[in-house]
Amino acid sequence: MSILKIDGVSKRYANHTALNNVSFVIPTGCIFGLLGPNGAGKTSLIRIITQITGADTGEILFKGNRLKPDHIREMGYLPEERGLYKKMKVGEQLLYLAQLKGLTKADATERIKGWIDRLEIRDWVGKNIEDLSKGMQQKVQFIATVLHEPALIILDEPFSGFDPINANLIKDEILRLRERGASIIFSTHRMESVEELCDNIALINRAQKVLDGSVKEIKEAYKTDTFQVIGNGKLMILNPDFQVLEQHENHGVFRASIKLLNGTQPNDLLRYLIERVEVHSFIELVPSINDIFIRKVKETHHA
Repeated sequence: MSILKIDGVSKRYANHTALNNVSFVIPTGCIFGLLGPNGAGKTSLIRIITQITGADTGEILFKGNRLKPDHIREMGYLPEERGLYKKMKVGEQLLYLAQLKGLTKADATERIKGWIDRLEIRDWVGKNIEDLSKGMQQKVQFIATVLHEPALIILDEPFSGFDPINANLIKDEILRLRERGASIIFSTHRMESVEELCDNIALINRAQKVLDGSVKEIKEAYKTDTFQVIGNGKLMILNPDFQVLEQHENHGVFRASIKLLNGTQPNDLLRYLIERVEVHSFIELVPSINDIFIRKVKETHHA
């Protein structure tokens, strides 16, 4: 079951193509990383999903139905460019925005109390937005984004401006929202956050989708059968099934990166090593999402 299906979406602005026939599916109840360099087309796609603009061609299905204006009430959008009324008090602003999303005053008030406690801003409820730090303002806008319990939450660079403690606080809340059934689109440049949070990703570059799927499957697909080995002894490999890519030695301790060739299995390499050296560590070098991101962007730039 998908919360969102993007099908052949294209968008042009004058002489600039922002999106070119982009298609992928966002499963229900997952954290979905929308990745890409600056200017790749991520924000254009988000603006189409949130109906700020429309696609030139293609369509978007929300819960299996063609996207329509009523669906906006089931979405929460935290844009990268934050926008709060600076002269309004925190509590008044949250109440106002919640009622715009269809909550009664009583329901909104109750939910606001829970959120301000969880995000530790109770002491700031009576303050004007302009008196808050950037991080505090972001907490307020995060609450405003999720207060009406939307089915789809879109977060564009949600951690910018947060210190590590508050970034972790927001991460915990994002995970809690997913556990409660929300689907989350997470647009970011911070690849360590993608590794930590995302179930699935799509990578857009130069207006086109170049990669999508589950994080686990993508990392599996980009493995290079390379292992890092640390141990004692003189490492000398004379075997056509193994290639030493890198090797360092210091006071009898070696560290080496070794690639398997010809369909050789990890246990074959481990047996070969144990007969010749003392193995302390044997770890497969799986590429990070950051490594894969850089590789795919470079490939499309050279295409």
